[in-house]
Amino acid sequence: MPGGPPRGTVGDMPTALITGASQGLGHALTAHLSIEGWDVVVDARDAAALRAATATLPGVRPLPGDVTDPAHRSEVVAAAGERLDLLVLNASSLGQHPLPKLADYNLAALRSTFETNVVSALALTQAALPALRRAGGVVVAISSDAAVEPYEGWGGYGASKAALDQLARVLGAEEPALRVYAVDPGDMRTQMHADAFPGEDISDRPLPEAVVAHFAPLFRGDLPSGRYRAAALPVPTVSGGVE
Repeated sequence: MPGGPPRGTVGDMPTALITGASQGLGHALTAHLSIEGWDVVVDARDAAALRAATATLPGVRPLPGDVTDPAHRSEVVAAAGERLDLLVLNASSLGQHPLPKLADYNLAALRSTFETNVVSALALTQAALPALRRAGGVVVAISSDAAVEPYEGWGGYGASKAALDQLARVLGAEEPALRVYAVDPGDMRTQMHADAFPGEDISDRPLPEAVVAHFAPLFRGDLPSGRYRAAALPVPTVSGGVE
């Protein structure tokens, strides 16, 4: 693998657990790690979409389910095994859309958004911590610029991502043997962005595959725990260096 194996990996190929892997960034990251020879456990709510998206990817084990379901969380953590090198908290809910102003936000929708984006992310991390500690592993929480910028209409989603950012920061302080990252991948051409901007042309956004290479130093645990923008991270060259 370019740049060497991730922290904590000795001998066998590393193992990753990625949530929300049937499309978008989650699928792009899964495909990348599959090509790199990782053993990858993935989930998504749409079973048919998840199986179709991963059918040709070697080393990928799809387990359909909802991250808000405790039984499903236990299932995917157990499938990952005793040592987990990488946990990617990618499953996410946009919340109420078309995006409303906070004055009009449905509070039930807000609670549901936080349940998926924050509470379930922490619950899954808690369940995976023993395996992550054994591997000296990495946690990557997929964030957004909406967590730090006051975009109109993005209050619910942005607040949930800001909360996720803070969970990542505190976990990094509490678990110094791990690497814990909150990562803003930037705008991408995904279904979530299409839902956020119904009827608009988002073809100028890059595809998720275009940003995946920026995650390499994080997957290896090369950088201190913290919050990063994917676009600011170095991209490995073919020889294993960075540019």
